[in-house]
Amino acid sequence: QVQLVEFGGGLVQAGDSLRLSCAASGRTSSAYFMGWFRQAPGKEREFVAAVSHGSVYLYYADSVKGRFTISRDNAKSTVYLQMNSLKPEDTAVYYCAAALNNLGRYYYLQSRYDYWGQGTQVTVSS
Repeated sequence: QVQLVEFGGGLVQAGDSLRLSCAASGRTSSAYFMGWFRQAPGKEREFVAAVSHGSVYLYYADSVKGRFTISRDNAKSTVYLQMNSLKPEDTAVYYCAAALNNLGRYYYLQSRYDYWGQGTQVTVSS
């Protein structure tokens, strides 16, 4: 079992930065892929970013590429999402997810992730 808890959400203005953290506990050494997803009001949850165990592979949604950076500190069992140049359309509940297996090219599929956090709200005002 892996438990995930997200931190760092809040209300910011457009253009601001915010860093989300996801603290993992339990069998954290088994979490090969870590990802961030988000769900905006009235929309389906979507992929944001993912990182492999050794941070060798980093993946981003086109909508956040160049603005968001995912990173992980395995010693601290924590994954981060640095969000810069935030836009109102980034407003959503952000979820951290962990996959026990190497997802390869399926890093963006929610169904491939085994554990999920409860989510943290990010609101960007214009």
